[in-house]
This record gives sequence, C-alpha cells and structure tokens, in this order.
Amino acid sequence: MKIKERPTVARESQGCGLETSGSADFLVNQGMQLEGAKRRFTGRWNRVNLSKVKLCEGILNILEKDTKTSCQTACLEALRILSRDKKVLVPVTTKRNMQILVRLAKLDIVEDPLERVSEFPVIVEALKCLCNIIFNSAVAQKLSLELNLAAMLCNLLKKCKDQQLVGDIKCFDLRLLFLLSLLHTDIRSQLRQELQGVQVLTQALESSLNVRWTGEYKAAEDDDRPPLSLQETNCAIEALKALFNVTLDSWNVHSKNESHQFRYMAAILRYCLLTTGPTEDKTEELHSNAINLLSNIPVSCLDVLINPSSQEETDIKYNGMNMRAIQILLDFMEKRIDKGSSYREGLTPVLSLLTECCRTHRNIRKFIKAQVLPPLRDVSSRPEVGTTVRNKLVRLMTHVDLGVKQIAAEFLFVLCKERVDSLLKYTGYGNAAGLLAARGLLAGGRGDHWYSDDEDTDTEEYKSAKPNINLITGHLEEPMPNPMDEMTEEQKEYEAMKLVNMFDKLSRDELIKPMGVRPDGTMAPLEEAASQYHTNKQDSSDSD
Repeated sequence: MKIKERPTVARESQGCGLETSGSADFLVNQGMQLEGAKRRFTGRWNRVNLSKVKLCEGILNILEKDTKTSCQTACLEALRILSRDKKVLVPVTTKRNMQILVRLAKLDIVEDPLERVSEFPVIVEALKCLCNIIFNSAVAQKLSLELNLAAMLCNLLKKCKDQQLVGDIKCFDLRLLFLLSLLHTDIRSQLRQELQGVQVLTQALESSLNVRWTGEYKAAEDDDRPPLSLQETNCAIEALKALFNVTLDSWNVHSKNESHQFRYMAAILRYCLLTTGPTEDKTEELHSNAINLLSNIPVSCLDVLINPSSQEETDIKYNGMNMRAIQILLDFMEKRIDKGSSYREGLTPVLSLLTECCRTHRNIRKFIKAQVLPPLRDVSSRPEVGTTVRNKLVRLMTHVDLGVKQIAAEFLFVLCKERVDSLLKYTGYGNAAGLLAARGLLAGGRGDHWYSDDEDTDTEEYKSAKPNINLITGHLEEPMPNPMDEMTEEQKEYEAMKLVNMFDKLSRDELIKPMGVRPDGTMAPLEEAASQYHTNKQDSSDSD
C-alpha cells in the first residue's frame, strides 16, 4: 500500500507564520502592560512622595510647638530619616522650618544652652537633621548663609570646649561646619576672616586629642597613654576635615600672628600623628586627614615636626632631632603603596607633603634619603624589582596615572638634590626619562632649587660594578657579545640600510616621529635638533 507523504514544509512554514504573529501580539500586549504598570508605579511613587512631604510638614508643625522632650526626639528621628530623600526636601526647605531646627539645636541662644542634660538628645538629633538637609539641599545651603548658621555653630563649639557629656553635640557641630565650608565658598571665607574659624577649630581639635604641652610648639609624648575613644577620634576627624576646607588658601603667610597660628596647628598635628585610635582603620583615617591638613600648612612652618631631641628620649633621632613623626609619614606612605589602589586620593597627598618637606628642610631630606635611597651595594637587579621602598617608588615612576607618576618621580628627584646623574644612578635612564623630558633635563644637569654641596659617597661595591652597569635599565649586566664582530663590511652596510629604510617607512606612515635633544635638554623633531646642534657646533668653532 502506498503511503501518502505529509506536507511537512508547508505545515512548518504555516506554523512559523502563526508563531511569528502570535509573538508580535504577545510583545504588544506585554508592552502595554508594562506601560500601564509604569504609570501606576509612577502615580504611586508620586503619592508616596506627597505623603512624605505632608509627613515632614506635620512633624515640623509639631516641633514648632512646645512639646515634651521625648516627643521632640521621636519627631526629629523620623525627620532625620525622611531628610535623606532630596525630592522630599524641596517643598519643606524654608526659612521657617530651618529656624525651627536651629532653635531645637540651641544655636540661637546666647547664654549657655548645655545646662540641662535631658535636652542633649534633642540637640543631637536637630544637628543630625541639619546635616542631612544642608547636604541634600542647595536651598538650605543658601539659607544657612542668610541665617548666619556658621557663627551660631562656632558659638556652640566654644561652649562645648570644657563641658562633659557633650561629645556627640561637638561631633555633629564640627560635621555641620565641615559641610558648610565644603558646599559654600562664602561660608568658608566667613569662617576664615570674620569668625576666627581657624582658631576655634584648632582649639576643638586640641581638646579632642587631649594635648598636654611641655614647651612652645612641643606636646608631651607619652607612649603609655591609652588610645583615643571612638567619640574622641570622630570629633578629631571632623575637626581636621573642617580645618582643611578653611585653610585651603593658606600657602602665603603674611604676618607673625599667622605664622604662630600655623606652627601651633602643625605641633598639634604632629601629636595627632603619634596618637592611635580605637581600631587600626580609625587610626589610618585619623592620620590620613592629619596629612591632608599638613599639606595646607605653609612649608616654612613645618619645622616643628622635628623638635630637638632631649637626652632622655629614645625615639628615632637624626642629627639631634626627633624624627618620629617623619618616620610615621614614611610608614604611612609605604602602607598606601602596598595597598595598590586609589593612589591619586590615598598616596599623592603624603608624597606631595614629603616632597615639599625634603625640598625645604635639610635634616628631613637627609633622614628620608638614608631610608629610601641608601648607598647602593647590590646592583644586580633592576631598580624597579624588589621589595624595598626605593623599588616600590621606582615602579610608580612608570604608573599609568600621570599625576601619580609625576609626584613619585619628583619625590625621588628631590631626594637626589635634583641632580640628574644621582637620579639616574638610583632609577635608571628608562624610568627617569619622563621626568627629565618634562623638566628639559635630558642632556643632564640639575633642577632649579639650590641644595647643600655635600656629595654622595659611593660604596666600593658600586664603584667596582659601575663600568658594567646598563645606564638605561640601571642594573649590572654581563657584557654581551657584539653580533657585528663576525659580519663583513658589506653585511654591516646592508643591515644599516635596512634599519634606515624601516625607520623611514615608519616615519612616512606617521607611526613614529623621530625626536632629538636640543642643546638645552628639551625634546624637538630630529631635523630641528640636528640643525641646532650643527649651528652651535659651528658657532663654537668660529669663536675658537
């Protein structure tokens, strides 16, 4: 019996057509459903935001009235959570509402507002709300200048200086001053010029660290003192951040009073570097903010970091000076290098600080060089290979981040007293080429700054190995056989022309651009550099 064949192709084609049509209808239906869901979600979200706004307004209406302390605290806690939403803050950020929070924070009271301990939770929560609102609202930032909020906060900070049980109030007062000085440049100027913000914040930092003075610009160093508490550490960190904003333009010191103020601040920061927090992370955060602030202090005032060392002290000394704080800076720098990330934010401030200190203060430079660039003995490895501080810094000289590369090279250059031959000895020409090209020192010489004339003394090991050191790589290499020794003159000429043709092709295709070094040490196109060289050579021969 003959079996009738099934029309598979037709059925499959027909099935494909029906399936495609069904898929299109399905996608259209899904799109309409998603659009409807989106509208419903947007409507619900708007209703939620409207409800939040009404809730904020209701809370502020309650806070405007005289209610119990427990009720005020609960309302402020709810407002603090709601104030994290920027959309909610737009309609409720008014002068009236800001004044309500200012009153609850006791900022508008002339007399001492810290007599009743029961009111402390209300003050703290009101300050927290102000921190959130000012951080999230540009309108609140402008209103804070109109309400003269910075002056009120400085006044409250003075009252917190000798009070007990006011750590949280002081901490959030400082945080609010930090936010205001960060977000509003006019308030930063007001703090610096009108409100004596540098002195007020410096005193707050001093009281947070519990500094004890033993002489002018010299704090007591007691290794047995306990670490700072978490609250004291947080207060110190907030004070450091606020001081950093206020002293951003403090490079030029014009008066004796300003010089004294910055030396006094530098002495406190030295004490801060010798202080530890409750945890290792908090200690690192404390020291990081102290280093950021030290970068703002005029470098001429940083000599207080190395106080003269007395006979009884057993700290790290150099040339009769106490180098303990400098050692902490070096350890901090190496720790940040070992982290291997966030070099621009975490490493460049301490490297920049150490560079300026070494450029200005001879004792600091000689102490740091003895540790970072000790006399060379073993030159069998490349300068960037190894685990020493020198190896780590040389590796940074070829980092992909231009800022990190420049500051690392500048630090080593200053340690070498800005002498090109000394830098090449420690780093090799290949690693230092970027700095030398930027400074116009490819032909040798030294930088613009003056340093003492004492010369480095090379070790016997380095002197014996020096003839075989590769100047490009900066390490000892065994003499390699010359491949041209066994070539005939025709083969040498052929290889030379082959190389010339390769360079010519690359140059014509603009894949490379041959460069040369001008007589002044800067880079220029090869033709220009060669013509200047011949011109100078001819002039010198004519003069002879």
